[in-house]
Amino acid sequence: MKTNLTQLLGIRHPIIQGGMAWIAESTLAAAVSNAGGLGLIAGATAPIDYLREQIRRTKELTDKPFGVNIMLMSDNAADLAQLVIDEGVPVVTTGAGNPGKYIPAWKEAGIKVIPVIPSVALARRMEHAGADAVVAEGCEAGGHIGEITTMCLVPQVADAVSIPVIAAGGIADGRGFAASLMLGAQGIQVGTRFLAAEECRIHPNYKDMVLQAKDTDSAVTGRSTGHPVRQIKNRFTRAILDMELANADPAAFEQLTVGSLRKAVIDGNLSDGSFMAGQIAGLIQNICPVKEIIEEIVGDAERLLRNFEEIRGVQIG
Repeated sequence: MKTNLTQLLGIRHPIIQGGMAWIAESTLAAAVSNAGGLGLIAGATAPIDYLREQIRRTKELTDKPFGVNIMLMSDNAADLAQLVIDEGVPVVTTGAGNPGKYIPAWKEAGIKVIPVIPSVALARRMEHAGADAVVAEGCEAGGHIGEITTMCLVPQVADAVSIPVIAAGGIADGRGFAASLMLGAQGIQVGTRFLAAEECRIHPNYKDMVLQAKDTDSAVTGRSTGHPVRQIKNRFTRAILDMELANADPAAFEQLTVGSLRKAVIDGNLSDGSFMAGQIAGLIQNICPVKEIIEEIVGDAERLLRNFEEIRGVQIG
């Protein structure tokens, strides 16, 4: 399946792996790239030396294009912005802020720049600033989210910009992929589905949480603080929501949330961890290799797009 995105990034399939903090590291990124997609390493707030090691490790594991996700609200964002130049990273995706001040240097270094955006206005600003593509992420996604659904956001962004649009949020199979293309996207970004990949090195408890999740098992915390985050419901999410209803002091939020993602990813703490996952988690039923996940998504999408009338019983005309 060839689109403007595959041509832009030099990849086989128009699928990007989400830059999930504490989760997206060299093993997962390389597996996605080797399977024909674009793997990402999460910058987040990790030490620069660790990220340099992850970039170099990815280069050892794959000769295919890969990228680094930079969370712009992180204290080390400027250092990481320089690191990707120094290490010759082919692609950068960004979130939680405006990467405008870094884009000229990245472009000069030959890096493809793909910001994650939650609105049409920001998509237009990113195109004007020189972005090569944008990820239009709907509120169905796991982790930090906006307020517009994927189905509403993607076609409006596709109509508003001339650069490739990548759909994200609530996409885990070929049906979501095919729908995204019909909405005007040139590819998809997948996060939650890769949590259940064999190469994803999260705690087994995290994978079990995803496999056991139902359609109504995610909650959004942080709306009152301006930083909404979607995660699987547990004691941690209930505590945060109770604090929001009680208008608790911001310091109390800080005390409760610091380290919560690590507790999920590394420790598998079922009560106090922040198990970030999208609303599509209820669709995920098995753990399998990245290559199988990507081939299934692409194969099912191709069959749907070629044989929609026969497969779904829709009569046209």
